[in-house]
Amino acid sequence: MSKPSYPRSRRVNAIIQEVLAEEIERLTDPRLGFVTVTGVDASPDMRHATVFVSTVDISQIDDSLKGLAAAAPRLRAALGKEIRTKYTPELDFKADTGVLQGERIEALLRKLGDDTESSPIEGRISESDDQRA
Repeated sequence: MSKPSYPRSRRVNAIIQEVLAEEIERLTDPRLGFVTVTGVDASPDMRHATVFVSTVDISQIDDSLKGLAAAAPRLRAALGKEIRTKYTPELDFKADTGVLQGERIEALLRKLGDDTESSPIEGRISESDDQRA
């Protein structure tokens, strides 16, 4: 059962996402690849926020997560300057599995497309269509 989403929660999550995305661009940690903040899920009391990220190169996600965890205090301080809430949330960075799953599905569809182009069955179908005409 999913949590209810309220307009204020969605706005706060969007602001957190925007602020973190801008601040991550300024980080110079070599472990960070090209990181994209894909979503934020802050707790209702704003004490914790899960930040979902993805990278262009999937093999860099673990290093990027370690770099982001190391930079969390700086990112939290920047967030505290930008948003006016009772608490500045603790940041927990996680890989966005939706992006990974989407890429996996896209690769499978591409492979299926390549297989059907060279499929002998398709050749037989087009030959039988020609005979009917």
